[in-house]
Amino acid sequence: MSSYRDRADAGRRLAERLTALAGRPDVVVLGLVRGGVPVARVVADRLGVPLDVLVVRKLGLPGAPEVAFGALGPGGVRVLNDQVAAPLDPADRAEVQRREQAELDRREARYRHGRPPLDLTGRTALIVDDGLATGATARAAVQVARRLGAGRVVVAVPVGAQQAYEMLAAEADEVVCPQHPVGFTAVSAHYDDFHEVDDDEVTSALIATA
Repeated sequence: MSSYRDRADAGRRLAERLTALAGRPDVVVLGLVRGGVPVARVVADRLGVPLDVLVVRKLGLPGAPEVAFGALGPGGVRVLNDQVAAPLDPADRAEVQRREQAELDRREARYRHGRPPLDLTGRTALIVDDGLATGATARAAVQVARRLGAGRVVVAVPVGAQQAYEMLAAEADEVVCPQHPVGFTAVSAHYDDFHEVDDDEVTSALIATA
């Protein structure tokens, strides 16, 4: 049974859980591309704080892409999990990094629209996505936000798997996730409308903050 009509509905209801951050000059909402941006747009509007986009690329193991050995972020940020990365063939690791860096560069160029480089020094980074399945991308986003100087990192998602929620709770300063059912199957199961968000929808959501 679905929980939300669409991402805008999810954003409105998520914002109700985030009122303590409303109007604070240190807060910036960071939408994770692509699906998190429409949710983040509504959250930012409701809280009266700026919206930006955080482009991260998870470095997934060849043959098991959901298992991350690291992550890439803007400004040359790279986070590696040495324990997971160590057994990898250096050529395989380099190929994954090359491919994900190319996609990160493409998305940064498309979505930032001439904005200055993301600088989170001393800010409260409110990272928003449309849901948590494995939580690997959100975890990468937390690590990247810290590398970009964030003083506090809050993750806010409408729904997520219990295991992913618990993992993030150990990584972020705070996780706001109104629904994390033990019997979670997929993020899409909790939306009536969970269409694939394309580049145009992302850029449209960000135009008001350009």
